[in-house]
Amino acid sequence: MFFMDKKQARQIVREQKLLLSKLDCIDKARNVFSQLESLDVFVSAKRVLVYNSLPDELSTREFIARWYTKKSLFLPRVNGDDLEVLPYVPNEIKSGSFKIDEPTGCDIVDIATIDLIVVPAVALDRKCNRVGRGKGFYDRLLRYAHAPKIGVCYGFQLFDEVDVEPHDIPLDVVISPSQVIINKHSSLLKTS
Repeated sequence: MFFMDKKQARQIVREQKLLLSKLDCIDKARNVFSQLESLDVFVSAKRVLVYNSLPDELSTREFIARWYTKKSLFLPRVNGDDLEVLPYVPNEIKSGSFKIDEPTGCDIVDIATIDLIVVPAVALDRKCNRVGRGKGFYDRLLRYAHAPKIGVCYGFQLFDEVDVEPHDIPLDVVISPSQVIINKHSSLLKTS
């Protein structure tokens, strides 16, 4: 099994992202979110936290547009060193910290009330470990979550094994364009 430290993984992913065409990005995002939408945990979820994608992340734009009238969608907003969770309202979004489009409202929601969490990542591994951008925002938020956590990625973001630190929160599912990996240690999902 090939081990990848966080710095190496971030560098490889950064280089691979530069090779993607816009059409590839759209096609791969559609594929990944189609797989997500077919999972029982998504079908049964009423309250879904999803990220508002940056240009270099697997795009959530079509997913959000397709589902915001059918499910209660929520987005994170940076507040100091932490993330807050707020309802998604299309005309109440502005560029916030790190140039991420964030909700502007004041109706902060407890992460414990969310049914499903779609998590961005720089890199993921086959054990459902996640490498983020290095600030720890999601790890601090996910520590209080009771919902299944699903990481979505391009195929080149998926490694055999990435470096894990004690504060890193593992995910329950990882979805790439070619596979769905279920964490066999997840207490939130039944595996067969």
